[in-house]
Amino acid sequence: MEIFTPTLSQLRELEAESVHVMREVAAELERPVLLFSGGKDSIVLLRLAEKAFRPGPFPFPVMHVDTGHNFPEVIEFRDRRVEELGEQLIVASVQESIDSGRAIEQGLSRNRLQTVTLLDAIAEHKFDAAFGGARRDEERARAKERIFSFRDAHGQWDPRAQRPELWNLYNGAIGPGESVRVFPLSNWTELDIWRYIGAEELELPSIYFAHEREVFERDGMLYAVSEWLQPGDGETAFTERVRYRTVGDMTITGAVRSDATDVDAVIAETAATRLTERGATRADDRTSEAAMEDRKREGYF
Repeated sequence: MEIFTPTLSQLRELEAESVHVMREVAAELERPVLLFSGGKDSIVLLRLAEKAFRPGPFPFPVMHVDTGHNFPEVIEFRDRRVEELGEQLIVASVQESIDSGRAIEQGLSRNRLQTVTLLDAIAEHKFDAAFGGARRDEERARAKERIFSFRDAHGQWDPRAQRPELWNLYNGAIGPGESVRVFPLSNWTELDIWRYIGAEELELPSIYFAHEREVFERDGMLYAVSEWLQPGDGETAFTERVRYRTVGDMTITGAVRSDATDVDAVIAETAATRLTERGATRADDRTSEAAMEDRKREGYF
C-alpha cells in the first residue's frame, strides 16, 4: 500500500525553520530581544514571532536602534505595528549616544554609529541574544555568518571562530559578557520575503511601493531630498516615481525607479533583477568590498 507523505511548500519550510530557531533561542537564552526597524525583513520577523509564541506575549521586547535619520513613513509604521501587537518597544537612540559623547558624528551617515548604540543597549538591558533580519543573499559578509552568530564580551565578531551548525542543532551556550546574534531569515532570499509578505497579507510602509518623491542623483543612486540630505553642486532635485527595496538611514539609502504599486508587481520586479537590494541601494556598502565585514567585526548587526 502506498503511503502518502505530505510535503511543505518552500515558504512553509522556511517558516518552520525560522519558528524553530526563535523557539530555540527562547528556550536556551535568558534575555533575548528582537531588533525591529519597520523594514520588510523585520516585519516578517514579527509575524514569525507571532507564529512561534501566540496567543501568549513575546518572551522578549522589541528594539529599534534609531539613527534619527529615518523615513517618516517607516517610523509611523513602526510605532503603530508594535502598539497593535501590544508588545514593548525599546528605542535605542544614536542621537543620545552622540549627545553623551559615546559616539562622534563623522559625515552625514550615522549608520556606523549604530554599533555603539546597539552594544550599549545590549549591555544596559543585559540582553544575551538579539534577533536580526539579515539574510545570506544580501551581502558576502552576511553569507559567511551562522544562524547563531556569537559575539565576544566586547560585542565583536570573529568570522573564523564560528560554531558548526549541523542538522539544525544550535549551540546557545555563552560565557559571561558574551552574546549571540540570531538570524532566523538567513536561508531566505529577497524573493522569499516578498512571497511570504504576499502569502501572509502583511502590511508594509508605503515607501516599499511605487510613489512620487523628490529625489536627486548622486554616484548613480537616487536619494530622497530631506532635512539631512540636499543636492550638492551640480546636482538637481526632481520628482521621480520610485520605491525602496530596503530602508535605513535616509542619507545612504537609495531608491529605484519603479511602477510596482502592489506586492505581485514587486515580486515580478524582484524576480527579474540581478542586483541585491543592498548592492543597488546602500551607499555604505560601496566604500569597499569588505565594508560590511569590517562593521560586523566591530559589533554591527
